[in-house]
Amino acid sequence: MHNKMFRNIAIIAHVDHGKTTLVDAMLKQSGIFRENQQVAERVMDSNDLEKERGITILAKNTSVRYGDIKINIVDTPGHSDFGGEVERVLKMVNGVLLLVDAFEGTMPQTRFVLRKALQLNLKPIVVINKVDRAGSRVSEVVDEVLELFIDLEASDELLDSPIVYTSAKEGTATTDQAIPTKNMQPLFDAIVKYISPPAGDFSGPLQLLVNNTEYDNFVGRMGLGCVKRGRISAGQQVSIIGHDGALRQGRIGALYVYEGLERVEVEEALCGEIVAFSGLEDIKIGETVACKDQPEQLEPITVDEPTLKMAFMVNDSPFAGQDGKHLTSRHLRARLFKEMEKNVSLRVEERDSPDVFQVCGRGELHLSILIETMRREGFELQVSKPEVIFQWDAGRLMEPIELLMVDIPEEKMGAIMEIIGARKGEMTNMTSLGPDQIRLEFKVPARGLIGLRSLLLSETRGHGVMSHLFLGYEPYKGDIKERYQGVLIAFESGEASLYGLHSAQERGVLFINPGDKVYEGMIVGEHSREQDLVVNVCKKKHLTNIRSSTAEAALRLDEPRQFSLEEALEYIGIDELLEVTPKNLRLRKRLLSKHERQRSLKNPG
Repeated sequence: MHNKMFRNIAIIAHVDHGKTTLVDAMLKQSGIFRENQQVAERVMDSNDLEKERGITILAKNTSVRYGDIKINIVDTPGHSDFGGEVERVLKMVNGVLLLVDAFEGTMPQTRFVLRKALQLNLKPIVVINKVDRAGSRVSEVVDEVLELFIDLEASDELLDSPIVYTSAKEGTATTDQAIPTKNMQPLFDAIVKYISPPAGDFSGPLQLLVNNTEYDNFVGRMGLGCVKRGRISAGQQVSIIGHDGALRQGRIGALYVYEGLERVEVEEALCGEIVAFSGLEDIKIGETVACKDQPEQLEPITVDEPTLKMAFMVNDSPFAGQDGKHLTSRHLRARLFKEMEKNVSLRVEERDSPDVFQVCGRGELHLSILIETMRREGFELQVSKPEVIFQWDAGRLMEPIELLMVDIPEEKMGAIMEIIGARKGEMTNMTSLGPDQIRLEFKVPARGLIGLRSLLLSETRGHGVMSHLFLGYEPYKGDIKERYQGVLIAFESGEASLYGLHSAQERGVLFINPGDKVYEGMIVGEHSREQDLVVNVCKKKHLTNIRSSTAEAALRLDEPRQFSLEEALEYIGIDELLEVTPKNLRLRKRLLSKHERQRSLKNPG
């Protein structure tokens, strides 16, 4: 039996292919907003980090009405680092919109999410977006999508998936490029026609899989999911089945459904509807909410294993406590374990020291988003260099391998191949993207990707684009040389002076400005040679009784190198840490005193 009132769909797309803009257009044309209502651009990217970076991190729900049918739309993250989010979302829906940029074509992240969708037998509708963009290659991109389906071993039926051509920015869609339209109606028609309504037994005992949780300041912890069987009502007594099959009792508080971007309170929801509910304070992702008298468990959510690990630790630098509100290991522990409840692909383990926690995630972006979020909440912490998680198989050391795609200007091909080759990358494919632009594909150890993005950007002067996707584990590829340069280390605590920085500048590239406060063991620059060098950036010029008005003015400093959070994580070495506070990022040695560093070199144990 199907509930024909609903269509539940997820949108799959690579970063920046116009997914959130498409949802905006669908919302506006379904009459969700009043004529005179002020609507923000990219309404689905609601958190600050998403708006700044132009990416979707958290899966979000919305709905549009098309005639009598309610279309529930879930926006999926486009990046494989947020695979935990993706897998949960796809369990709620019956079909996907595969959104592809008419210029860029299919990308690794699109492949990643589509593979997950096909494993769950979800019906796709192909949406070729930005068809009005200059340089769009619509027919080639359609061929690329078909090749992608063939690569992923899709059935013949899926190879005949409907194709809709859209300009999300203009708010138009058509099934035939020769016949332009003025609205999104062809897309709505395709969703209603091709995506099957959710199946289920209306009169059977309740079954609902919790796909997400969130916290509301008024009603507390909330669970989100799709009603798979029966119906759910506010105030209903239910059984909750944990991952291990253990049963506990609870009572649903308030019940909500999505209308547009709003949550609307209702008394009851039927099979096939996506709902949010309060009342179950200890509810976890992947648990089943079932009928009190006839509880039956749905298959819990399984998520890809993490591939990167980092140590998060309490900030013990000489400047600790100057910027942040949350400083202690108790604060840090509570925050990390709270994150693990809703961030299912994250693992947090306690170490021997109570001040250190090992955090494992799906990739560099996954972990850096967590650090940036904590930083904005007022946390101070220190983190170590990201390291990959190795596995042993029949006595052989195995490491994670990624598929890497780089789009670069053609004249940079030799330099980029050399850089990736040094990181044990093997080239698997090369395609032309039009005049002077090529796409190279490599298989690279995940270790080799750490620090690659900033190298690629500097080598291509900002014109290179890279994206990658986890492929699996393969035997260890051998050592990769990390950073080629040593660092300049502050000799003493104090304030950096123009005179001190000017003499240090001759030895390499600086990271700080005059007037910045430094401490002994802090990294203040990159040495031009391989070994580390201690420099005194706080020294003042000795005064003489001969006055010279021009001597100080003659000291000129080059622009210091500034790091973003990701660049700093990529840059630090194994014996270094990154100090993260709400206002500052500081690179430092693990052992601050020069004497201790020399002693550890003599006695590495």
